Amino acid sequence: MDPSSSLRGAGHTEAQSLIFNYRRTKSPPLPGVPSREPTPSLSERNAPVFGDLSVPYKDEDSYSTRPSSFVGKSDDHLVHNAADMGRSDNYQDLEYAEPLDENSKLAADRASPFQKALGINTGKYPMDQRIEDKKRGIGRQKHPFIVWALTIIMIGVFIDELVVNSRAQGTPVSFKPVVNPMLGPSESALINLGARFPPCMKVVQGLPLTTQMPCLNDTANPADRLCSIEDVCGFGGFNGGEPNQWFRFITPIFLHAGFIHIILNMLAQLTISAQIEREMGSAGFFITYFAAGIFGNVLGGNFALVGAPSIGASGAIFGTVAVTWVDLFAHWKYQYRPGKKLAIMTVELLFGIALGYIPLTAHLGGLCMGLLVGTTLYPVISPTKRHKLIMWAFRLAAIPLAVVLFVVLIRNFYTSDPYAACSGCRYLSCIPTASNNHCQGTGVCFLL
Repeated sequence: MDPSSSLRGAGHTEAQSLIFNYRRTKSPPLPGVPSREPTPSLSERNAPVFGDLSVPYKDEDSYSTRPSSFVGKSDDHLVHNAADMGRSDNYQDLEYAEPLDENSKLAADRASPFQKALGINTGKYPMDQRIEDKKRGIGRQKHPFIVWALTIIMIGVFIDELVVNSRAQGTPVSFKPVVNPMLGPSESALINLGARFPPCMKVVQGLPLTTQMPCLNDTANPADRLCSIEDVCGFGGFNGGEPNQWFRFITPIFLHAGFIHIILNMLAQLTISAQIEREMGSAGFFITYFAAGIFGNVLGGNFALVGAPSIGASGAIFGTVAVTWVDLFAHWKYQYRPGKKLAIMTVELLFGIALGYIPLTAHLGGLCMGLLVGTTLYPVISPTKRHKLIMWAFRLAAIPLAVVLFVVLIRNFYTSDPYAACSGCRYLSCIPTASNNHCQGTGVCFLL
């Protein structure tokens, strides 16, 4: 009788039974573990070797049947490898997949933190994946750390503004001699805390150092408590020399005129500016934000009315808004409803123009510098060589132009009459009325 007939009758292949017979005769039993082999009967002991094929293969493992090529081999390493494949962190792009070894890590993993922040040498980032991330609003980082830090600082500074005004006038919000329409401190308090006020920064024609202005604690109308410009400017005064508080190009970014002002700015900062930081990275965003904010104050210092103090982060925020314009035109075909987005951005700009309380020059200055710096630092997706060449041409032109604008306007600010360079620019931040002498003179409106 053919031995394989009894094999097939038992439901096993010949190979399985042969392997079982080999394991039974060759594998040494484990110490202390009883043998799993069935005790052969007397007839089976005397039967030929092929007679053992009729004995069913039995195993206490949960898998009772296996492919013949794996029977007799340990499965532990296979299970371990399969589990590791599911847990692997070595994600690679399928188009550029390489063996998973230490030498095949992406260049992004080897880039320094500075390179990652600026998007330099970020390794293999497939174009399709970049486009998809762009459409989904995924940028270089998940959290806008700079925006959060700036917001916390600005809220703290605003609380300090209210405390200073409360100590001086008895109330956090100035109601006398005039009501602050933004529901905040008086002009004198804001100047004392660091507002952009040219008489504190240089000698201004029409406002000599002997000019008297309301003190911080004045509440009368007309003013009956008068102080010199040096006393109101604070920060240690001018030390017997000319006004030289250049830092007032920077400090106004952190100040706000009142509750309405700071609420509007923080809403814009925590939405628009925060998204720009996620897309640009903190380093590029930091440079863009402060370049726009400072340049807005430089432009305003040149062409706004010299007797009107100016504060707020509007110029810096408009700089981040300008980056959205760079994003819009550089990635027009990847934007969702780009025409609608362009219309909204235009309305935002017109809304800024309508806010006459906040000088428009700061907005325009921030917008201009935001375009230049944003063009340089914003990570643009260039699907073709032509697009890449165009972007690099804009970048190479934007960098020197930004530097020239800073140098020229700062030099012009410290001349005796900045208006001489642009006589009509004063109307960018002033609506001609009888109360301001139709935007002529210094713009001082102190009630003396």
